[in-house]
Amino acid sequence: MANVNRPFGFFPVGHLDGSPFSGTMRMYLFDDANACYVGDPVISAGSAGAAGLFVNGINCEGMPTATVAAAGGNLLGVVTAFLPLQSDSMIIHKQATATDRIGLVVDAPDVVFEVQEDSVANNIAVTQVGNNFDLAYTAGNGTTGISAAELDSSDASGTATAQFRLLRLAPKPDNEVGTDAKWHVYINEHEHKSTTGV
Repeated sequence: MANVNRPFGFFPVGHLDGSPFSGTMRMYLFDDANACYVGDPVISAGSAGAAGLFVNGINCEGMPTATVAAAGGNLLGVVTAFLPLQSDSMIIHKQATATDRIGLVVDAPDVVFEVQEDSVANNIAVTQVGNNFDLAYTAGNGTTGISAAELDSSDASGTATAQFRLLRLAPKPDNEVGTDAKWHVYINEHEHKSTTGV
């Protein structure tokens, strides 16, 4: 049976020690004009909320900022939700406007994520488990607010670089090796594992 082509970004499923995902997330301020969707990998934006800044009644003074990531380079984690907007609770993603949003980011470096491969140029082979891959970024769905980010299947690397380490095929009855397969990965190039600041 063919895999369903339904990108959803990166979804936390567990930790490297085999334990289930603990649900631990941190709040980050998204204060630029970049769109960001639930499931998007993100990076630190190198700043923090100003004194006296409140977003939906939450004091954001000193709250670190984050923004959507691109292919290549260290990652902070994955945004799994945005706190509701009082003006419109139906918008679950950060729109491409200057409206500040507070995002909940899974930023622990040992979290395992499920992701779909993009299957552009080739499919990921089982012999590539353990290789590193970069992100393939496409803007998410503005109606559902869900990410369309995938794993770049043509970007396998045996070197230390590339953003994600491929762990295994996602063990699901409706998933098989081939086009649009879902895989388990963790962040290989993580900001919290780097000695270089942002």
